[in-house]
Amino acid sequence: MIANVLVGLVALIHLYIVYLEMVLWDTPRGHKACKLTPEFASASKVLAANQGLYNGFLVAGLIWGLYLGEGFQIKVFFLLCVAIAGLYGAAMVGRKILYIQTVPAAVALVALALS
Repeated sequence: MIANVLVGLVALIHLYIVYLEMVLWDTPRGHKACKLTPEFASASKVLAANQGLYNGFLVAGLIWGLYLGEGFQIKVFFLLCVAIAGLYGAAMVGRKILYIQTVPAAVALVALALS
């Protein structure tokens, strides 16, 4: 039960990331959240939307695992994808991504392993 709540939390975090990258990227709220200049946000809007789409696939996979109930392997696979993407983002962009993506995914993975 706790593991599924944590998987759902990771999915919600990524649902917000999808919204941020696909809708809010070129707005003052998106600029503030991602520390973007308006010029950079405008120039990278299409790339951010594509990135948001990929995050949407992570959300879909996590929800799929939750929907199956016993979708242990699916949940583990998509949580690992989230954790690895967070590690890469933290190394390439900033440490904040580690705490937003990797830590929640790792906590959910541990909870799944213990359930």
